[in-house]
Amino acid sequence: MSRLNYGRHLPAFILLFLTKESTHGSMLLNKMNESMPYLKADGPAIYRALNELEKSGAVEACWDTANPGAAKKCYTITEKGRELLKEFKQDIEERKRNFEFFLSELNSLDFKE
Repeated sequence: MSRLNYGRHLPAFILLFLTKESTHGSMLLNKMNESMPYLKADGPAIYRALNELEKSGAVEACWDTANPGAAKKCYTITEKGRELLKEFKQDIEERKRNFEFFLSELNSLDFKE
């Protein structure tokens, strides 16, 4: 079985990282991959999620032209994004409880890996 690379909670992780600082997509990808060893999101997935978050109003984007080189699209979480992050938190907490139940039950069966 392969590891989960990203998935339904990728937007939650993106919003979490954007609460710390506004940044552009490639920097966000680097920080996520450095911080999260089991979440190896690729660039296209990050940009698709950022695009959807921008369309929904959860993030705002502007072009960073202050630095040399090509302009980069920089993303900032909005109030709507913070509300969405709270919804993700509740969803993840519920899933965590279900996973804890699963592991507890499996361990009680003396399951051998």
